[in-house]
Amino acid sequence: MLLSKPLKLVASVGDYTMFIGRAFASARDLEHFRKSLLRQMVRIGVESIPVIILASAFAGVVLTVQTAYQLQNTVLSEDSIGAAVIPTLMLEMAALVPALVLASRIGASIAAEIGTMKVTEQIDALEVMGVNSEGFIVLPRVMAATLMFPALYVVSVVVSVIAGGYSGEFLGYLSFEAFIRGGREFFKLFDAFYGMTKMLAFGFLITSIACWKGFSTDGGADGVGRSTTSAVVVSCVNILFADYILAELLL
Repeated sequence: MLLSKPLKLVASVGDYTMFIGRAFASARDLEHFRKSLLRQMVRIGVESIPVIILASAFAGVVLTVQTAYQLQNTVLSEDSIGAAVIPTLMLEMAALVPALVLASRIGASIAAEIGTMKVTEQIDALEVMGVNSEGFIVLPRVMAATLMFPALYVVSVVVSVIAGGYSGEFLGYLSFEAFIRGGREFFKLFDAFYGMTKMLAFGFLITSIACWKGFSTDGGADGVGRSTTSAVVVSCVNILFADYILAELLL
């Protein structure tokens, strides 16, 4: 009884790994999926920009205000706020916050879409026609996220830094120029590389887990709801776990 949950977890990891392996085994047919790839890049990347802008702006503002509050009674110069906020945004907040938001938006959408296809037997119809359904459905979505998430990271960094800098100036903590000057003083190119690497991993995890949960759907509309919820929860947990692993490996 005590071993049932660990064994179930191991079985789930094995099932997920084999599912992704089968999907990527059809990579030689990717030429036929080009239109689907472009459509998914627009859906996952371009259409996510508004929510990325909103989440990143608030992340930048909140982090700036909190940092200014902590440093306001110290002897440090006002440049120290930008020196603390901008690297933190690039290393963590500009990747983690958008990823958690996108896990809800993209992960839920993909899981619900594929789950509906599964319970309405559309996936079975693809198999009958000789189409590798896992590759045909999964590959464009996973590759689109892998390509677009680093680009969304760039948007997130730019928006969060601008929002943080101008909020600090509007609230009277420091000038925008001092905020940027402090960030430039401690800027490291590796910070940007690290953040983009994290977003690439997050994009792969969110879309692949959502596809896996969608393909595992059964039980009609109720099953679609369970798969959608499970996709979001599992994606968020794995994002946090991957965040820790990448920090240990790269920092």
